[in-house]
Amino acid sequence: METMAMYHNPVLLEESIDGLNIRKDGVYVDVTFGGGGHSREILKRLGDEGRLFAFDQDEDALENTLDDERFTLINENFRFVRQFLKFYGIRKADGVLADFGVSSHQFDTAERGFSTRFESALDMRMSKRSTLSAYEVVNTYDFDALRTMFFQYGDLRNANAIAKIILSKREQGPIETTESLKEVLRPLLPQGREHKILAQVYQAIRIEVNQEIAVIKEFLLQMPELLEKGGRLSLISYHSLEDRLVKRYIRAGRFEGEAEKDFYGNIDVPFKKVGKLITPSREEIARNNRARSAKLRIAERI
Repeated sequence: METMAMYHNPVLLEESIDGLNIRKDGVYVDVTFGGGGHSREILKRLGDEGRLFAFDQDEDALENTLDDERFTLINENFRFVRQFLKFYGIRKADGVLADFGVSSHQFDTAERGFSTRFESALDMRMSKRSTLSAYEVVNTYDFDALRTMFFQYGDLRNANAIAKIILSKREQGPIETTESLKEVLRPLLPQGREHKILAQVYQAIRIEVNQEIAVIKEFLLQMPELLEKGGRLSLISYHSLEDRLVKRYIRAGRFEGEAEKDFYGNIDVPFKKVGKLITPSREEIARNNRARSAKLRIAERI
């Protein structure tokens, strides 16, 4: 079994757990368990009466489970957080933590297909039970679907060209591996920026395969009902799409438009932000380069 540090180096560890303002007898939820780094820190701050529930859809994360009677690990997607907590008799929580990033283990395990560094089958599924993989996305999506995906999820200005070249190559046979996909895209990779563009392409496909934006929206919409008044959300994002959703939801209680107002014109939102945006220190980035794009936002249930 891998150590936690090998599996995933927890980002903004102290800051994110401090943001939960933990009560020793409270109920807390870590919806992105991974290597268990954040969960371990939460357990350190809980008393004997406290409870911690964690979610991770990746079967590999089960190997990192913690031997603590206060802890329960649920092998499910966190889009179902309220449903599964109810199964365990939990209707309210005092704090919820989410780290929306891909774990180091997923990036570093070649056969998972998340990294541009390795050759593997086109996969990118965070849960091996999922039926949609990168292979289906690359080989079955039509031009409009591919173009939209690369533009919205990869922020790629040449999304049209990327979609066209993939469709053209598909006519000669399926694109089956990460290396094959890189070869297809090679004419579109500017010298010196190959790795950056490929990372954006992979990000777009990964977000689509795992429905990451839809999952975050479904998760956030459950939080007003799940959190006790005064309960905290501690949310770590890694790209602008995620962070924009989190920021808008905390500010307005919705993902588009302005906050609703009551009969008297008062803004009616479920959360208030706590403090300012938090980013990793230079020291943390030096220790863990994957932390460089992390953004932490904290909110409290009103």
